[in-house]
Amino acid sequence: MVCKVRKLLRAHQTLEGAGVKLKRVFGYDTRIETDPFLLLDHFGSNYPEDYLAGFPWHPHRGIETVTYMIDGIVEHGDSLGNTGVIGPGDVQWMTAGSGIVHQEMPKAHNGLMYGFQLWVNLPEIHKMTSPRYREIKTSDIPIIEKPESMLKIISGRYKKTHGAVQDLFAEILYFDIKIWPNSNFSYEVNEEYNCMSYVYDGEVKFHGYDDFVRSHELVLFERGTQIEMKAGADGARLLLLGGKPLNEKIAWKGPIVMNTEEELEVAFEEFYNGNFIKTANDIKFNVKKK
Repeated sequence: MVCKVRKLLRAHQTLEGAGVKLKRVFGYDTRIETDPFLLLDHFGSNYPEDYLAGFPWHPHRGIETVTYMIDGIVEHGDSLGNTGVIGPGDVQWMTAGSGIVHQEMPKAHNGLMYGFQLWVNLPEIHKMTSPRYREIKTSDIPIIEKPESMLKIISGRYKKTHGAVQDLFAEILYFDIKIWPNSNFSYEVNEEYNCMSYVYDGEVKFHGYDDFVRSHELVLFERGTQIEMKAGADGARLLLLGGKPLNEKIAWKGPIVMNTEEELEVAFEEFYNGNFIKTANDIKFNVKKK
């Protein structure tokens, strides 16, 4: 059964971090519909003043953050002592778990900064798992090339090819797809998944939907077993996301996502009292309670 388009959302402009201009594709208001995904931000600018302020030290607990770069450079540092740099085509997959404090600081790179950050919810039984940082270079991400399309498999599986990131707490797929002009792409999906697709360049016609879905638009699909699409005259690039919903309570405030309000209160109290980090580290953070 082909998945039908159930809902269309358009990304909207917002500010995050220390004043980074970006487009929010989905977030708090759609957290039930996009479960197990919480948030998707699309950042992109040719003007360094829009992004160089970056995302200074801040905490996370209860989620995973996935940063995928199309162009530009971001430097990472965290309370585990990890440091790293991701560039064009690279992925940073960070499991906040029981608590991590990190920073992501963009660097000028030919005047460009372009990519995405996705938040994946952690199941209740793994909310307080040990934090983990993974850096995946573009050369390690499988690519499936066909005459009509090119598929980059960050996580999930396409036929017998597994994505670069495995051993995940939530069962998800994350594809970056390029479709040549007037060409088709289809994918057999798990009918238990919540699936969605974000077009970030060009336009796409999805099966059974009368209008083209254009750049900066997201579609949420009804449940089904097959996703079918056709690019417009100029081709298209899009993200395809899918995941088995957790169907758990969500208590969310800022960078922390738990299951109850009480757990949120504990998390913020621990952060301001200096007890947030549960793993050994040599980095100290001075914060003021708001």
